[in-house]
Amino acid sequence: MRIKADLAGLAALVAPNQLLTSPLELLTYEADASLDRGAPDAVVLPRRTEEVARVVRWAGAAGVPVIARGAGTGLSGGAVAEHGGLILAFSRMNQILEFDEIGRSVVVQPGVVNLVLDEHVKTRGLYFPPDPASGRTATIGGNIAENAGGPHCFKYGVTTNYITGLEVVLADGTVVRLGGRAVDTPEYDLVGLMTGNEGTLGIITEASARLLRDAPAIMTALAAFDSVEAAGRAVSAVIKRGLVPATMEMMDRKIMGILEDYAHARLPVHAGAALIIEADGYEGSVAPQMDEIAAILSEHDAREIRIAQTAEERDRIWYGRKSAAGAMARLAPAYYLVDGTVPRSVLAATLAEINAVVEAADLRVGYVFHAGDGNLHPFILIPDPADPALMARVLAVGHDVMRICVEKGGSITGEHGVGSEKRHYMPLMYAYDELDVMQQIKDVFDPGRLLNPGKIFPKEWPAPLARQPLAVPPSSPYAPQTAQHAGEAVRAWVAAGRRITIEGGGTKAAARQETDIILSTAQLCGIRNCSVDDLVVTAGAGTRLADLQAELARDGMWVPLASPWAASTLGGIVAANFNAPLRMRYGNVRDILLAGSAVLPDGRVIRAGRPVVKNVAGYDLPKLFVGSYGTLGLLADVSLKLAPLPRARESLIVPLDSVQEGMRWGRVLLRVCLVASALVLCSGSCVPRVSAPYALIYTAEGMPEDVAAEMAQAEAVLRAAGAHPSRQSEAPSGSELWAEWLGAAGPALTVRAGVAPKDMARLVAAVAPSVPNAAFFADIASGQLFTRGVPVETTRAAALPLGGYAVVVRGAAGVSDRWGYRPESLDVMLALKRRLDPAGLFNPGAFIV
Repeated sequence: MRIKADLAGLAALVAPNQLLTSPLELLTYEADASLDRGAPDAVVLPRRTEEVARVVRWAGAAGVPVIARGAGTGLSGGAVAEHGGLILAFSRMNQILEFDEIGRSVVVQPGVVNLVLDEHVKTRGLYFPPDPASGRTATIGGNIAENAGGPHCFKYGVTTNYITGLEVVLADGTVVRLGGRAVDTPEYDLVGLMTGNEGTLGIITEASARLLRDAPAIMTALAAFDSVEAAGRAVSAVIKRGLVPATMEMMDRKIMGILEDYAHARLPVHAGAALIIEADGYEGSVAPQMDEIAAILSEHDAREIRIAQTAEERDRIWYGRKSAAGAMARLAPAYYLVDGTVPRSVLAATLAEINAVVEAADLRVGYVFHAGDGNLHPFILIPDPADPALMARVLAVGHDVMRICVEKGGSITGEHGVGSEKRHYMPLMYAYDELDVMQQIKDVFDPGRLLNPGKIFPKEWPAPLARQPLAVPPSSPYAPQTAQHAGEAVRAWVAAGRRITIEGGGTKAAARQETDIILSTAQLCGIRNCSVDDLVVTAGAGTRLADLQAELARDGMWVPLASPWAASTLGGIVAANFNAPLRMRYGNVRDILLAGSAVLPDGRVIRAGRPVVKNVAGYDLPKLFVGSYGTLGLLADVSLKLAPLPRARESLIVPLDSVQEGMRWGRVLLRVCLVASALVLCSGSCVPRVSAPYALIYTAEGMPEDVAAEMAQAEAVLRAAGAHPSRQSEAPSGSELWAEWLGAAGPALTVRAGVAPKDMARLVAAVAPSVPNAAFFADIASGQLFTRGVPVETTRAAALPLGGYAVVVRGAAGVSDRWGYRPESLDVMLALKRRLDPAGLFNPGAFIV
C-alpha cells in the first residue's frame, strides 16, 4: 500500500484536524455494526465537497482505495476498509442546506442524522419517511448508500422513493449533479442507480429529498395469534380488504420471550406470534381504520388485541420491538443478524424452512419481521465468536437462509446491503450476465476499482452461458413471444450490424430514426402473475395499461399509473417515464416498478430486481430502464406495485380569472395535501360546468374519512384566502382531466417542462403570456407544466434558468433538439450507452445520448 509513503501529500490537502493517522484514532473506524473488520491507513473528515474531490483525485493518482463512511451503523461491512486505504468520514458534513416548506423538499449533506432531519421537518408538519432501526444515529448518506428501509416502508417506501437529486464525486474527482429538485428529469436515472450502490460508484456529498405531510393522527395496536401462520393470514386479509396500514410488524414467540425479559414491555409471550399494526391519517380516520383492522384480525383468530389509548402505551409497544438488538446482546457476546426478503404471502413457509435448518445446526434463533413487506430478520446467537467451528456453522446456516429466501422469490438482503458479508451469496440470486452488467456499470463509474473495493461482487462467479446467434435472423417487423426469442433475434441482428427500433403502442415516439429492424412488443403481453397478497403484478411489457387496469379492478386493485392514450403499454410508460398528476399520492413510475426482464443491446436476457418492496442486493438495475426510451435494452416484462382502489374520491374546483390567482391559491393548498392525488391548474374549458377562463382542481382519494377531512380543510383554507371552491364527488379527477387534455392534443407540438415545485409559479408566470387559450396544463404539486402549440424554445428559456428542463412529448416534426440542454451526467450516460451498446444499434436517436 502506497498510502503510508504519501501521507505528506495527503496532509497538504486538508487541515491537520481533518486527518487521522494514529493507530488509536483509527481503531474506531475498523468496524461497522457487522462482524467484519478492516484497518484503514488513514481517515479524512471533510467539510466541503471541494475537499472530497481533492482527496479522491489524490487517491486515484496514488492507487489508494477510498471508503465512504457515515455513522458506522451498517450491518454488512459496507463501511469497513477491508483492503486498507482511506476512509472518508462525513460526520462534519452534517448541515441541512435548504428546507423548502411549501415545495416539501430539503437539500442536505450526507452526515445529517436521519432522526435529526425527520424531527427538524416535523416542526413544520412534514415527514421524512425512511426510518431504519438505527435512525437515531444513522446518516442520510448511509441511508442512500444502503437504500435503507424500516418498518414504515410498507406504506411509504424506502429511501430511493424520496431522493430526487444527488451531488456526487466520481472516482476521478469530477463533481456531478444527478437529477435535481424537478421530478422525472429526462436523463438516465443515475440517482436511482446511485441509491443503494454502497459507495462503489461514487461519493455522495449532497442530496435533495422530497418530504410528505406528517399524518395528523396515528393509532397502534398489538395483536396476538397462536402461530406465525395465523398472523400471516391476518396480514393478507387486511391487505385484501383494501387497507394499507402505516406498518405491520411481526414477532415470534421466541423473540417475544427474549424481549420481555429485557424490556418488560408486556408482550404476549405465551402467543405463537404477535403483530404490531399502525394506522395513520386524519383524526376522524384512524379509529374507523383500526376498528376495521381489529375486526379482520378477530375474524382470523387473533387471541388478543390491544389498541394503545395513549402515547405512553404506543411507545411501550414499540419499545419492546425496538429492543431486539439489546435483548439479544444479553444472551450471547455476538449474534448474526440475517436480512432477507420474501413475498409476504410465503413468510410462514419460509420461517418453517429456516427453523428446520437452524435446529439441525443446533443453534438458537429469534425473529422479527417487517410483515408488511416480507423482510425477515433471524437473530442467530453466537455464544463463542472465537470458536472457528461454531462460526463456520453459523455462516453455513446464513447461506441456507439466503438460499431459502431466493428460492421463495425473494432477495438476500432487504435493507442491510451486500457489503462484504453477503457478496458470497450474490450467485444465489444472479446469473453470470446479471453480475456482469453490474460489473460493467462499476467499471464505467470506477475503472480503477478503488471505490469501496471488494464489496457487493462475489469472488467466485457462476459460469457464463454459451450462446449462438440464429442462423437466419427473423424478418422485420418481428414480434417475439418471449424475452429469450427477442434475445436470440437481437444477437443475430447485432452480428449483422442491423439497427433496431423498439415499437410498443407508439404513443410516445415523439422522434426516432428510421432503422432496418422493428422489434415489436405486441406479443409480449398479458398478466404473468398477480398476487394481491403481495401487492404486485407481473405483466408483459406490451400489455396495454387499460387492459391491465380492467383485470385488476375485479380484485379491487389497480396500478397507480395513468395515460392519455388507450394504446399505451406498460413498457412504453416505463421507458418514457410518463405518469399523471396522481404521482403526488402514489409515487413516480420509478417508485412503482419493482423488477423486470430485459433484453440488452447485445441480446443477453437479464432479470433485474425482484418483485418485493425491499431488495438492496446489488445495483438497482430496473431504475436504469425508467425513462431511457429503450436505448439500454428492451423491457420484456415488468413487475409493478399494486394499490387498493380508493374507497372515496372528491374534487374541489375553483373558477379563476387569472393564472396568477391560481398559482397563489395552489401554493396555499400545497400545505394541506395528505391524501391529495392532484393539484392542477388549467383552462376552464377543460373542466365541465366551468365558464371562467381558468380552473384550479384539487383531488383527494383514499379512505372516506380522510377524504372528507381533507376536502373540508382545503375548502376552509381556500375560502379564507378569498376563493370560492365547489366540492364535487362526481367531478373528474385532476389526473383524468390531464389525460383528456393531453389525449386531445393530436399531432400538435406538446412540451413537458419540469422545475422544483417551489419554482412552479415563476415558470408559469414566464410561459403563460406566450400560451394561447386552453393550451397549458400545470401540475402544481409535481412542478410540471405541459404546453400545446408553444415553441419549445419559449418554455426552455423559462425552465432552464430555474434548474429545470423542457422536452418534447409529441409532435416533434421540425424540432431539431428534443432536449435542449447538456446534463452534467452526459459523459457518464454516454459511457454507459457505449458499454452496453458499442455499435449504437439499439433504438438510435430516441434519447439524448
